[in-house]
Formats: sequence, structure tokens, C-alpha cells
Amino acid sequence: MNGGVTQQGMSSSGDSLPTSPRIHLRAPRRASRIGPILLGSLASLIFASSALGATATVDLGTAAPFSVLGGSTVTNTGPTTMSGDLGLYPGTAVTGAPLVLGQTYVNDQVAIEAKNSLTTAYTDAQGRPASGSAGTQLAGQEFSAGVYDASESLLLSSGSVTLNAEGDPNAVFIFQIGSTLTTAANTSVSLVGGAQACNVFWEVGSSATLGSGTSFVGTIMAADSITANTGATIQGRLLAQTAAVTLEENTITTATCASSAGESGAGSETTTGDETTAPAKTRAGTAVGVAAPLPIASRSTATHEKRNSALKAAARKAAARKAAARKAAARKEAERKAAARKAAAREDTGGHSPARPALPHRTGSFTG
Repeated sequence: MNGGVTQQGMSSSGDSLPTSPRIHLRAPRRASRIGPILLGSLASLIFASSALGATATVDLGTAAPFSVLGGSTVTNTGPTTMSGDLGLYPGTAVTGAPLVLGQTYVNDQVAIEAKNSLTTAYTDAQGRPASGSAGTQLAGQEFSAGVYDASESLLLSSGSVTLNAEGDPNAVFIFQIGSTLTTAANTSVSLVGGAQACNVFWEVGSSATLGSGTSFVGTIMAADSITANTGATIQGRLLAQTAAVTLEENTITTATCASSAGESGAGSETTTGDETTAPAKTRAGTAVGVAAPLPIASRSTATHEKRNSALKAAARKAAARKAAARKAAARKEAERKAAARKAAAREDTGGHSPARPALPHRTGSFTG
């Protein structure tokens, strides 16, 4: 009846036989392929989520090369040295002759562009969503990377405050301060865990005042004025939008990141792995034979050594100028006292020079 063909599930005698389910052997292969793909996608999502959660740096734009940027005036007393540029706009008066190792731009296009960049950076830092509160007192506190707000004034009254990058050299610290930032004398900002000064930003709603001997770290962006009292040292920048920057025997080292990608706004220095072997190119695209750049660590060390050498030389020159000024002042004081003595002597003689005593006549010399 079936043409001699045995139907599936039937014996040749027509008896019913139990049918066995088919076993699909390829399914495990698909599962083995899908598993790593899913794991890879999950890892990518976790990495992306972590990257998105990190605080981005503040892009300073054309304000990045400046150690000091003022609004109305920049005034200085004593031997102040700054490693970067000095700028002023819209004011025109820079007094006290600070030693500027970079360039000075007063009420010109460069200063205008830098002030515009400062305004943009200030607005950026001010608008970041806060990840925590800085409170009102910094003394003894330790902060990890993030954005911290202080709705009123912020004070470092004693000791130090610590910024801990926890092993991440790209960790960014932003402090949003509603009113004033003040540090007491001989206080300090400490960096640990790989934190870099180039990634520390203080957005100040009015004015900032650094006490004498303060060791400060980070870029101050103040809406009004900034005052650095006697001997305060700054590893960063003093950038005031509208009012004066007042200096007194300070050392300001413009903060730059030794090696990190995507931080040009913070004054970063980036290096790729191919830089040590790839030749430089001219504008026409022709390779030219040049010495390979230094590796990242060597370049960073060389840069810091060069900067430190320049600062030491500048400090020696400033000390020599100060000593010469003291010597000149002492000489003027001696001349003043001598003139006063002469004036007093003239008054004692009625305004006339005292008469010279008559010379005795010689005897025996006249023969007439």
C-alpha cells in the first residue's frame, strides 16, 4: 500500500513504534557564540557608564597659558615670579614689575580673547551639577574627584585640605563657591593618589584671598578680585573676571597635566605611542629628519626641571634686585643725613660759611 516505503514511526509489519525526538546539535554552538558577545557588550556598557560618570575637566581655552589674568588692575609688591603669561583687560595698569617668564598682554586682542575664554570656563564650572557639599570649612577634609558646592563662603582656617585622585591622574575636582574663598596663613592644599593641579578648579562667586605663606593648588576663577598675600605660592592660576589681582612676593607656577588625552583646555600635554618613531612633517607633508621626541616621563621631567631652573634663576635675580634696592635706599638715606648736617651747620653760622683762620706771617722773608 505504501509502495514498500516504511513510514516514519512504523515497522515493516505495520506495528507502531515510539518516535524519538530529534536532537539539534547546533544549538550549543549558537549559545557559545552569543555568550561572549553578550559579555563583551555588557563590559562595554559598564565601561561607558563609568566614563560618563567621571567629571570632565574645565576647558580654559585661550586663558590656559596665563598665570595671572586681571580685570581692573594687577598690582605687585616685592619679588613675585610667574611661569606663565600675565594679562589684563579692560584695565591698563600693571604696577610693581612682577617677573613674568611668559608674555604680558595688556588691553589687547590676546587679553580680550583670554577674558572671553575665562567667562566661558567660569560659566561651565558654575553650571555643573554638584556631587556633594564642600560645607563651609575645608580644614582637615579629604575630597575624592567630583563637583562640590558651597552656597556661601568657603574657609581653610588651619592645616590643610586633601584632594585624593585614588590612582586616577585624570581625576577632576571642581569647587563651586557662592561668595568668598579665604585661606589662613601657612595653610595648604595637598594632592594625593595621583591628583594633578591642572585638574583642580575653584569657581568663586566674589573674591578670593590667600593668606601669607599659603601653599595653594588649582585654578582660581573669581568673579571679582583675587589677593595673594606675602609669600603665598600657587601651583595653578589666578584669574579674575572684573576686578584686581593683588600680589606680594608670590611664586605662581602655571599648572599643566604631564600626560592625559583630551585636556587641552587644562593646559595638558599629550603624547601618542608613535611619536618616538614617526618623523615630523612639513606643511607640504614631506617628512623631515628630526630627533625623536622624548618619552612622556622624560619630557615631563625635563619640562619641570627647565621650569624649576628658570624659577630659581628668576628668584636669584629678584633677590639681587631687592638687595640693590636696599643698598640704593641706604645710600639715599646717608646722603639725606649728610645734607641735613650741612644745613644745620649753615644755620649755626647764620647762613654763611665759617671764616677761615688767618695764616701766620712768616718772618725774615721780606727784604724791602
